[in-house]
Amino acid sequence: MAEPAPGLVATLRPWLIQLGRRRGRLLTGAALMLLALVAALGLLALSGWFITATALAGLVLAAGGAATLDVYVPGGGIRAFALTRTLARYAERLYNHDTVLRLLADLRGHMFAVLVDLDATSLSRRRASDWLNRLTADIDTLDSLFLRLLAPALVALLAILGLSALLAVWAPSAGLAAGAILGLAWCWLTIGQARLGLAASRRRVTELERLRGRVIEHLSGMAELESHGALAEQRRRLDAIETRLRDDQRRLGRLSALGSALAGLAVGLAWLFALWLGARLWHAEALSGPLMVMIPLAVLSMNEALMALPLAFTQFGATQAAAERLNALEAARRPARMPREGPLPPDGPLSVSLERVGLHYAGALTATLDDFSLNIDPGERIALCGPSGVGKSSMGALVGGQLVPDSGRVRLGGIDIEHFEEQALRRRLAMLTQGSELFDDSLAANLRLGDPDASDARLWHLLAEVELDEWARELPHGLATRVGEGGRRLSGGQARRLALARLLLRDPGVVILDEPFTGLDADTAQRLAERLDAWLAGRTVIYLSHRHDDEAMPLPGVTRTLDLAARVGPPLCANGQNLSG
Repeated sequence: MAEPAPGLVATLRPWLIQLGRRRGRLLTGAALMLLALVAALGLLALSGWFITATALAGLVLAAGGAATLDVYVPGGGIRAFALTRTLARYAERLYNHDTVLRLLADLRGHMFAVLVDLDATSLSRRRASDWLNRLTADIDTLDSLFLRLLAPALVALLAILGLSALLAVWAPSAGLAAGAILGLAWCWLTIGQARLGLAASRRRVTELERLRGRVIEHLSGMAELESHGALAEQRRRLDAIETRLRDDQRRLGRLSALGSALAGLAVGLAWLFALWLGARLWHAEALSGPLMVMIPLAVLSMNEALMALPLAFTQFGATQAAAERLNALEAARRPARMPREGPLPPDGPLSVSLERVGLHYAGALTATLDDFSLNIDPGERIALCGPSGVGKSSMGALVGGQLVPDSGRVRLGGIDIEHFEEQALRRRLAMLTQGSELFDDSLAANLRLGDPDASDARLWHLLAEVELDEWARELPHGLATRVGEGGRRLSGGQARRLALARLLLRDPGVVILDEPFTGLDADTAQRLAERLDAWLAGRTVIYLSHRHDDEAMPLPGVTRTLDLAARVGPPLCANGQNLSG
């Protein structure tokens, strides 16, 4: 049975807590918004009073009567309100947008920390484009939570209450009528508009993510799609997504227009009632003429407060959907299983022990590892071999702490891996994955991920060890040459050797090498294996390889080979696809 969807408060609570960390800036920004609105109200109301009072005084003087009117105080008030409105509006826009940028930085930093804590199982369930969408588009959607939803709605509500109280000073009936009409309008423009646009705005978030993923697939796999004659079908799918997006956008546009019309109608009705009730009081000589004009003009100023609400709250479903998706990431975050302080891994080579380990991927028909045990002595070099799907990479991830076993325990140096302080463990264990993980930065920066304090001379020495020094010296910028996103400016062999060079900067007790010479020709692989053999001396080494062939794929110094295909079977999902590497 599916779990019920979380309530609105539960969905938004984590993000309201995040906003609360900058409570001072948020309150200041809301105060500036309220100040600009109060200044607009005061400007319109006082101008109406002053113009009417001046006209009446002129009529009295023209009729030969005597009248006095202080033009300096209201004139100064009008100038003060006008100047305050201009400055407050400019300061509010500048300040609040700066606040939102700070909030976005906070949220992205928090979500990046969440992504870092996701284990390999969770990360493998989605494409890289999906994770990028969470970190960028979903966070961007949440920026409306304060600037377009919470602050404008709160300021508008305070303005309605303040206006009603102000009008009640001279005309209680007008204040009550305006408050009731504008209050009902506020409820509709927030709650009502949000409910009307909920489904369409939520679908829009999902469809936008699907469109981004499809476009990335289309661009990255265009050659394959063309060669298989599937390019037209892929374009048809993109067109279908865009059609659904346009339909939802039209619906949201119509709903926003409806909300704007209702906001204008509500202000007009409140103005009409205030004018009628004020005129009745004036006719009964309970209200002066200038005040009778001032009351409905003050109501007109609420246009500025209410007109911003329909568009924002019609899109509320997108904010809620983005919050739910990011909350799901938080829920998938690994619990803090490694303490901040713990025993330090001993120096020198470490023993590795897997004791009755069980690992089952979600959706798999069989377990990747079931009651699996393995002991590796300190300084031993073992090769774990077998075809794709038998769990080689999963075992490497278990030893590296990237996966948590469902049962059993993993020990390094005789100590449970979960008891180690995480950073200390990272210093004593190094892993070369199947992919050469390079960032869009310089050669030097990518190498110094292994040791931030490494000198240029040491970097050149390591490049010579992997036979990249001559190539690097011919580059116009040398070590400052950028490698491109994912190392795209390098060949597969160059990227692999650069990753090996980075590994040589470390001083680990356990080294995990997953297909270390992928992309290299046999002669180059043999030469690098001889150099790597010297560096691996005195360390515990785990090779992960499809097969152990000393000529085609040298694995230096292997003392024991374990064929995992004979020990475990590949986990299959319902459609027969392998789930582990």
